[in-house]
Amino acid sequence: MNWVGDSLFESVPNFSEGRDGETVAATAGAARAAHVLDVDADPDHNRAVISLAGLGPNLLEALVASVRVAIGRIDVRRHQGVHPRVGAADVLPIVPLGPTPLALGRELARELGERIWSELGVPVYFYGERQSLADIRAGRGRLDLGGPTLHPTAGAVCVGARQKLVAFNVILPGVDVVAARAIARSLRESAGGMRGVQALVFELPGGPVQLSMNLFRLDETSPAAVANQAAAGRLLEARLAASAARAGADRCSEHGGEEHVALAGRLRREAEGLAALGIDQGAILGGAERAAALVPVLRAAGVLNGELHAMLGAAASGLREAITGEIRSTYAVRLAALDRRLGSPAGE
Repeated sequence: MNWVGDSLFESVPNFSEGRDGETVAATAGAARAAHVLDVDADPDHNRAVISLAGLGPNLLEALVASVRVAIGRIDVRRHQGVHPRVGAADVLPIVPLGPTPLALGRELARELGERIWSELGVPVYFYGERQSLADIRAGRGRLDLGGPTLHPTAGAVCVGARQKLVAFNVILPGVDVVAARAIARSLRESAGGMRGVQALVFELPGGPVQLSMNLFRLDETSPAAVANQAAAGRLLEARLAASAARAGADRCSEHGGEEHVALAGRLRREAEGLAALGIDQGAILGGAERAAALVPVLRAAGVLNGELHAMLGAAASGLREAITGEIRSTYAVRLAALDRRLGSPAGE
């Protein structure tokens, strides 16, 4: 493989099981080679999304292991849920983090797909460049590895590389499907709505209508344009920093000794705080400062490795970028100090 050892990636694999807690736990637990940032199981969609982060080789091993568990436990022939799917391990996106280029994400996606087919015997669609997920789900896609017959119980896997996006669902009480679809059309870029927005409507069991949105060009339509305080505690960069802090705490505990054990406790408390980070500008700046400050702390304790360093750097830089131009002057001194710590010129 051609990527350098410090290339950091995220993946948010979507598995076609959101009701069987044991299967969801086993699938997430198999990903221990990477950092598990979040597990979100949705019984209505009957789908689980697991957020992972790590250096390329570690993420690759984690994904292959999770897919192996999923295809052993999920039978798509019996699957019921409102979300469309093509397989047990349905969608495996590779997302470059920090300075990692998308081209390396595509290399990792290709390696992942080849291993799924050669080791697990599940056919693979590659999406993103030649064909889209919408094409594949509509039956217009073409298998890239394996086929034409799908795996009898696991179907196929969609693997691709993409930039970061924000996905979230909104329940629309008192709104019927027709009205909800009109709202979705008004938001969707393909229908002349907001730039970089995809929107679908699902009618959930029992009657509620759900609007599901993806923001896939964050430089054009930011989460602030359509999101609210519900995003607090859900920031990717904050969860990256929290996971790094927890991993540092574990390494301190393994090291032993009074000072390291005490530091482990402080790091776990800091991880809890970072994971719950709010979305106001003061909180975001504070999160960036806290992520950056963890680097020298872990280094001094002798527990900093390349992966944790990359995660904290991506977390601090990503949060720093979220500080909007309108209030930069308010935090000019703090931003200048943070920029020096991150190694970039003040004000960039």
